[in-house]
Amino acid sequence: MKNSSQRPASSGQQTHFRFECPISIEAAGDNKEVPHFSMVAYTGGMMKIAGFMHPVVVDLEGISIDRQNIPIRLDHNPKQGVGHTDRVVIENGQILADGLISRDTSWARDVAKSGSRGFPWQASIGADILAAEFIPNGSTVTVNGRSFDGPLYVIRQSILKEISFVDNGADTQTTATVAAHQAEPAKQPVTPLSEKEPPMDETKDKHTPETPADPPQTPQKIEAASGVDDPVLQMRQRVADETRRIQAIRTVCDGKHTDIEAKAIVEGWDTTRCELEVLRASRPAAPAAHVRHQSGDPKVFEAVALMAAGVADARMQASYDAPTLEAADRLRGIGIQEYCERISGASHFPRFRRDASGWLQAAFSTASLPGILSNVANKMLLEGYNYIEDAWRRVCKIASVNDFKEHTRYRMTGSFTFEKVGADGELKHGKLDEMKFGQKADTHGIMFALTRQMIINDDLGAFADIPRSIGMGAAEAIADAVWGLLLSNPNDFFSLAHKNYKDGADTVLSVDGLTLAEILFSEQTKPNGRPLGITPSLLLVPTALKVAAQLLMTSVLLNETTTANKGKPANNPHVGKLEVVSSAYLSNPSFAGASSKAWYLLADPNRIPAIEVAFLNGVDRPTVEKTDADFNTLGIQFRGYIDFGVREQDSCLPQLQKRKFRWFKRKIEEVK
Repeated sequence: MKNSSQRPASSGQQTHFRFECPISIEAAGDNKEVPHFSMVAYTGGMMKIAGFMHPVVVDLEGISIDRQNIPIRLDHNPKQGVGHTDRVVIENGQILADGLISRDTSWARDVAKSGSRGFPWQASIGADILAAEFIPNGSTVTVNGRSFDGPLYVIRQSILKEISFVDNGADTQTTATVAAHQAEPAKQPVTPLSEKEPPMDETKDKHTPETPADPPQTPQKIEAASGVDDPVLQMRQRVADETRRIQAIRTVCDGKHTDIEAKAIVEGWDTTRCELEVLRASRPAAPAAHVRHQSGDPKVFEAVALMAAGVADARMQASYDAPTLEAADRLRGIGIQEYCERISGASHFPRFRRDASGWLQAAFSTASLPGILSNVANKMLLEGYNYIEDAWRRVCKIASVNDFKEHTRYRMTGSFTFEKVGADGELKHGKLDEMKFGQKADTHGIMFALTRQMIINDDLGAFADIPRSIGMGAAEAIADAVWGLLLSNPNDFFSLAHKNYKDGADTVLSVDGLTLAEILFSEQTKPNGRPLGITPSLLLVPTALKVAAQLLMTSVLLNETTTANKGKPANNPHVGKLEVVSSAYLSNPSFAGASSKAWYLLADPNRIPAIEVAFLNGVDRPTVEKTDADFNTLGIQFRGYIDFGVREQDSCLPQLQKRKFRWFKRKIEEVK
């Protein structure tokens, strides 16, 4: 065998197929016996099965029968129980089954009664596929002792799960017999329906021996007084018989099957044949598709990938409903190859190791796979993005720009103090000035790919980890830009000239140090020399001062050491004044100007910001897009990017407090 491709199913796969064949039903001998049925379910040949593009052959060496008492249903409906099997075997290249119509349901009675009357019931057997192989055109395969030419599918491994009564068979080589044996003649009164002669049912198998039914009633002869048959009376008798036949047909059809009623009257059907046709027309139609695949809900496949990446259960439950998570859990552990094939809905992918380009083209030519992978990448990108410390959001103003040009921000200043109106009633104009600040957004991004190596390794979690790492990188890029700008002190942003910088032993973070900083902050002025009138809102500290800052903001009573002959107040005057914000970046030695002792007072960033972070069109999270891979990359590429800019704004309000620090070439160095 050559040029074939095999795709084993995972342990949780529920791909299902059904093949159909005739069966035989043996009626009960008396009221105490249970009707039996028997069937030749499959003869090992080629079948046309709904849902498969090409013929199907089931490898009898690979089909598993895990139990003998398999449920029997009508039209594969679990609610329409009929009975069970008591013997299922594979003999002489065939699947044979015998069983009992043991259920006490209307469907069981329908099957038993109509089968005993000759209705050509057939069986539809359902099995779970564990491994299937596609044999392409031009190739030959030997299965069940026979040779078959492609294209076709070979079900290599499967498990027999259920059998149902249906109408049509897929295996044309199977045969069936129908018998209506009785231990003794029925002793019940004969009903009008049984008084008619049994029809010549052309659907019965010619090889099936039939037990003689009740002999037909001999038509009653009406003799004239003279002893000679009266033709008029005979004609009247025939008319009466025809009238009764038509009336019985109309009673059976009950006005619900007018087509059958008309055909039965015209073609001279007897009541028994009409009953069989009505029963057949009254049954629910068999399912149109006999192949069950996994749900194609994109959310299920998104959840599968997120589970593989180790996303916490709480976050999964917040994002997806219970049915979606249950469906995704059944696919837990599948690899990239099966994941892509399931999403694409393709059943004849080439093997990736033999034809990687063909596999990728087949997978990504569908509309669903690229979209689902992009959604998964976006969710993982955002997950990683949210992992990184984002304390900068609490101290920076978040703004939006609509392009990549340089933008100018303005803050209006001047004198707007109300003045007393003179006797002439004239109101004087206020003086209006402005201060300018710049802003510009740039693109930050990186490429990543679903590579040939990742697909061969078949690790779905590894693919999901890549966008998460890139999301973390995007968050780090913003944090690096914000804290790097703050610590670099651009244009002497914190300086004595701006009256927003102080160092020395008295600036240690304490009640006294905070009092000193608060005074310095409050004494800042507008360009016209008048008080700014803004109070501090945030206390920004490195991680080394976080606990001290929190205690300073929450402790009502003080326990500070007093100096000689000088008392200390017992109450904390700064309780609850400021919001404490801490960042590990402030003391990280990889940043120039970092310190574990410097701390900052800041105003509300929405009132007068010290630093502004602007995002293009207000999109403050990274984006993932699928792109065509470069010629030298065998796989599928994605790009993740975010557009943002960081710029210092107003130097009036931030206050930098340092203990034993001095300025030198715009860098802060600790005095040893």
